[in-house]
Amino acid sequence: MYSFAWRTYFSWKYLMRLIVLVAGLFLYAVGVVCLYRSNFGLGPWDVLHQGISFHTPLSFGTAGIVVGAILILGSLILKVYPGVGTISNMILIGVFEDMLLHISWLQYLGQVFWVWRLLLNVVGVIIVGLGTALYIAPRLGAGPRDGLMLRLHELTKLRVAIVRAGIEISVLIIGFLLGGTVGIGTLIFAFGVGPALEFSFALLKKLRLTEWLVPIVFPISVSEPAANEIQPSCH
Repeated sequence: MYSFAWRTYFSWKYLMRLIVLVAGLFLYAVGVVCLYRSNFGLGPWDVLHQGISFHTPLSFGTAGIVVGAILILGSLILKVYPGVGTISNMILIGVFEDMLLHISWLQYLGQVFWVWRLLLNVVGVIIVGLGTALYIAPRLGAGPRDGLMLRLHELTKLRVAIVRAGIEISVLIIGFLLGGTVGIGTLIFAFGVGPALEFSFALLKKLRLTEWLVPIVFPISVSEPAANEIQPSCH
């Protein structure tokens, strides 16, 4: 029994799953920073994180970590238990975002001609989709926001898309009232991240990465119809 546990958690394949997870979270942060620097608008959750950072001593990334921690605590009350991926998502994305936002030359991206900033926003959405696919592929746990969303879906019996829309519209309104950036980039994220995620999953499947890491992509507890409706909730 102990030998099996050791092989499960300290095998080379498990290490590779962790590496892919961290790579996905880093790419996700890169995509969010592209959206941030474009100044055309963020995804709903990041609008909230930015708004919080405007009114507290918290940085943008730290605000995301705090929100993630609160969501995990709320999920625990609803009997949703975090995995390695959940905790990593909560901490690492915020750490990577703050690290990237402090790189001096990246700050100039927000000062270029608007056409290039709009292109930066689109590229950011594509990178968010790829990062999301990579951190989901190892199946080490849903992000704090997705875990809560799926649990509310199970409790209310409403479609995942409806639950997700309700949560993200509420979050977006609160973030906007706090001064978070909402604009055409927010719409690009809303309509573009789903196709970007689907394309990324198809790419990973073609590369047979998901088959090599784990037999299935989505958590076992998620029904297939629900899984098909999941899009990244910006973390």
